[in-house]
Amino acid sequence: MGNNHVIKVITIIMIPFIMLFGLYVQFHGEYSAGGGFQAGVIIAASIIVYDLIFRLDSSEEFLKLEIIETFVAIGITIYMLVGVIGFLYGGNFLDYNSLSSAYDSNSGQKIGIFLVELGVGITVSSVMMLIYHMFKDAGKS
Repeated sequence: MGNNHVIKVITIIMIPFIMLFGLYVQFHGEYSAGGGFQAGVIIAASIIVYDLIFRLDSSEEFLKLEIIETFVAIGITIYMLVGVIGFLYGGNFLDYNSLSSAYDSNSGQKIGIFLVELGVGITVSSVMMLIYHMFKDAGKS
């Protein structure tokens, strides 16, 4: 596939649309089918396809393992913080009602679901890329 210019051109054209679809799934997950897990897999798949088609060793420069591991930690931290905030305000773990303001009782649900899905999306995308890099590095030795 490395010398096939048609596949490379189609990949360059399609990757932005795949990522845009992943972002759509991420930000509309609480209203329709989809959410953080699906969006994370879609976004990671677009990056993995790019790396498979172009066979770049420079992808490690763009996506260093330390950076990917940092994003795993960021995603888990976002998820855990939303859960812990429920405890701090006297509710249960992931109790979105504790995020509500005094003026709008539904705002906590919306903010909580959005943040949890964002944390899940970041974590899943990063873990998928870590798994890909593990398989890629295993083939080198």
